[in-house]
Amino acid sequence: MSKAFTRESDDAADEPARARVPSPLPPGAKNYLTPGGAARLREELDRLIQTERPRVAQLPDETERKRRLQFMDERIHQLGQSLATAEVTPPPQTPDGVVRFGATVTVRERDGSESSYRIVGVDETDSDRDWVSWLSPIARALLGARVGQRVRFKFPAGEKELEIVSVAYE
Repeated sequence: MSKAFTRESDDAADEPARARVPSPLPPGAKNYLTPGGAARLREELDRLIQTERPRVAQLPDETERKRRLQFMDERIHQLGQSLATAEVTPPPQTPDGVVRFGATVTVRERDGSESSYRIVGVDETDSDRDWVSWLSPIARALLGARVGQRVRFKFPAGEKELEIVSVAYE
């Protein structure tokens, strides 16, 4: 066998190339971001490039350094793409009680329990904070509704009617 087809070092492990993470947006959908969300993504990108990447590049363990730099570079690429395609959407100048992108909506179920959802971009979603993507089923049910209006939504446990109690913007 020719030397051209063998590894120089049998000690070095071949790491498979990682595929890029596809965009969470469906084809043709706009990449909306709230002003705060765009600022948070810019801050994360700057921190990764200016602070974290140089620190990781100094790690003595070559295998660990390469692995961590690969993950970091993927995140840097993802943030750069998101910010490059973002349409930063400010809150309405004069809130009129209509649910729009960026709104925090409080809803009441028939049993009197209340929940709040903030409608944000796909890169801002945070289930721990009840921040939902504008493309999510709950956001689609709420968008365009007004305070006092009732909307129907299919939860996994079944369909419920939700009353819009309040709409607020940051």
